[in-house]
Amino acid sequence: MLQVKLRLITIIKYQKKNIMKKVIYLVLLLAFMQTEVYAQRKVTVVEPESSIKHPEKSLKRKVAISRFSNETQYAKGIFYDKDNDPMGKQALDILSAKLAASDKFILLERNDLNQLLNESSKSGNSYQNIGADYLIIGSITEFGRKNIGDVKVFSTSKTQIVEATVSIRLVDVSTGLIIYSEEAKGTAEQKTKQTLGVGGRADYDATLSDKAISMAISKLVENIINNCMDRPWKSYFMAYDNDAILISGGKSQGLEVGDKFIVKEKGKTVKNPQTGLNIELPGKKVGEISITMVGGDTPQTEYSVVTFSEGGIDKTNLTNYYIEEKK
Repeated sequence: MLQVKLRLITIIKYQKKNIMKKVIYLVLLLAFMQTEVYAQRKVTVVEPESSIKHPEKSLKRKVAISRFSNETQYAKGIFYDKDNDPMGKQALDILSAKLAASDKFILLERNDLNQLLNESSKSGNSYQNIGADYLIIGSITEFGRKNIGDVKVFSTSKTQIVEATVSIRLVDVSTGLIIYSEEAKGTAEQKTKQTLGVGGRADYDATLSDKAISMAISKLVENIINNCMDRPWKSYFMAYDNDAILISGGKSQGLEVGDKFIVKEKGKTVKNPQTGLNIELPGKKVGEISITMVGGDTPQTEYSVVTFSEGGIDKTNLTNYYIEEKK
């Protein structure tokens, strides 16, 4: 009888050990199943989808990208060179690439805004000096990195987060007025998770900075395009003599033989007493022209030969007129 009891006790202890082993095995199995997706490093960046509509034909605007400065204290050590700021140049390259991808602009890079404005003030016809319709001025106003950790019973996780804020101003070169200004924030993160020592490691990732800046700029690109394209395309007379009438712009901007444009006389310039700025009143239509030939090798040297189909201008005062697309 005693032997039977001892045997029963031994069997019960053995079964309890097996049950405990099975419970531990199931817990570990569930933990691995829940965290397996995090075993490898994951970088999450959400780029906004562009809803830019591309019409069948649109005339390209000339846009000059001026300085893109880094106004934060990030990466500004004792040997920092303001003229060779890597983060500012990186932002300029990203913006240039995104604008070029829209296929709506001829991009002209400019390094110094003050030189542009000085050139603009030398002549009543700013486009002959600057060669651009619009000027973009940008800056990185905020930038930072942070790490967030989470420790649980069987797992640990770590998230690196980079945030960047970019400010953009769009200037109409002919008037010097800011026609669009906005600020946007971009965020990029890298998340890693380990379970019982197994999984990815959250090493320093420098590319997160690029992704955060790119995301912030992406949020602004569509508005830049819309503000430029909503305004009529303009050009100016280059020459008017017995041989030909020439205007600036050609094939690369989308001009073709047979295209028709409106000719306007510049409106009167008045001073706004509230702001102290000179304002040019809307121009008056004086005629229409049509393109008979396009020429030139580069966007800077292109021209078009035109003839008047309606009205005319004073050929001794070409700077008093401009050409505008028909809406």
